[in-house]
Order: sequence, then C-alpha cells, then structure tokens
Amino acid sequence: MASIFKKHGLLERHSMLLLLGIIVVVSIGGLVEIAPLFWLDSTIEKVDGMRPYTPLELEGRDIYIREGCYLCHSAMIRPLRDEVERYGHYSLAAESMYDHPFQWGSKRNGPDLARVGGKYSDAWHRDHLIDPRSVVPESIMPPYKFLAEHDLDYRDIKDKVHTMQRLGVPYTDAEVNGAEDDLKAQADPTASPKALNAHYGQKINIRDFDGNPDKISEMDALIAYLQMQGTLVDFSTYKADAPANKR
Repeated sequence: MASIFKKHGLLERHSMLLLLGIIVVVSIGGLVEIAPLFWLDSTIEKVDGMRPYTPLELEGRDIYIREGCYLCHSAMIRPLRDEVERYGHYSLAAESMYDHPFQWGSKRNGPDLARVGGKYSDAWHRDHLIDPRSVVPESIMPPYKFLAEHDLDYRDIKDKVHTMQRLGVPYTDAEVNGAEDDLKAQADPTASPKALNAHYGQKINIRDFDGNPDKISEMDALIAYLQMQGTLVDFSTYKADAPANKR
C-alpha cells in the first residue's frame, strides 16, 4: 500500500492520467449514489392527507408565482432545530409532490410560508396584502391592494387542471371537467360543496376569503392557497417511514 502512495508523482506529472483517475473515481461514486434509485418506483414516501390543489388554490398558487412571492418567502422548512422551533415540523417531500414548479425558494426576506395555513385569519391576510405595515410594522413587503380589486380570470382553469393531469398530478377526468364549478363552490359558502368534497375530500377551506362575497377576486385565490399551506398532513399522528414502493 505504501508503494502505491509513493507513485502519486506519476499522476501529478501527467495531467491526462490525473484526469482519467478523477473520471474513474467520480464515476464510481456516482454509480454508488444513483444505481439504488433504479430499484425504487418513487423516492417520495406516501403521506396520508396529501391531495392535489383545488382549482381555486391552483389559481392562487399561479398568482403567488406571478407576483414573485417566492423570491422573498421560502416554502421549505429544513430539519434544523432553529427552523423547526420557529416554523414547525420540517417539510416533507410529499408536500411538494404536486407542485409544478415547486416553491421551496432559497431566500427569506420574509418568513417561511410552508406552515402558514391556519396560522392567521383571512382578515389578517387581507390587511397584510393591502397594507403590510398595518399588521407587521417592520415589513418591507410592497402592498398588493389591487388583488382585491381584480376579478379572478378563471376561464382557462379546466385547461390548467388538465395540464397538471398530463404532468402526472392525479386529477380525475371528473375533476378536470368540474374545475370551474369546484372553483366557484370553494369561494361561495352558500353553494353546495358536495361535488367539491367528493373530488378533494372534507379538508377544504370553503368560504369567502377576501371579504367581498359579490365577486371572486385574485385575493380570494391567493388567500385560499396560503390558508392550505402545511395543513394537509396531521403531524400529531405522522410517523416517518423509509422510501416505499420497492419493486
């Protein structure tokens, strides 16, 4: 073994041999890490409670992306003590499995939003979006009052849900065809939620989110999206499992 180490000068004097050695070592390391994944159907463990976004939440997520909210707010809690103590249980891969694209983010000018659902009332979110400093005096967030003034344009919601279905999100054909009706039902507490609940389960926020029941605004959609973040998994009963679905 000692004689092998004494010959390192050969590699140092011949760059092509050194390059070849690097390629061999990196290739072996890569195979060790990657090869086991070929024997797994999925690296994401199945977690009870996870479901695709409702049409209203899907529209809200698109507004979230459009307004660049992900540039200042991450949506992924790392398994570090300070983050878990501040925000709650660390994020699970399953919580982002229906995101295209995912909203993990990498910068926090504002707090992480992975567990913001149910933490504040709809009224708080409305006030925060209209005038951020009215509820958080030190906030540097710009106002988004116009979201309450703009009617939500959901004419293409069926196509959006169908696109998500094509990308692998498990929307049924009934959910695709009923997307517009489901969107309206979630923002109208007087409407029958029967079809909406049949499609997405009972754990749905159904109400007027923006304080104006006479219309469905962009603020309705954004608050609906925020209010479901981190609420689908019951962490009081959750137990981590190893990646499942081995072939």
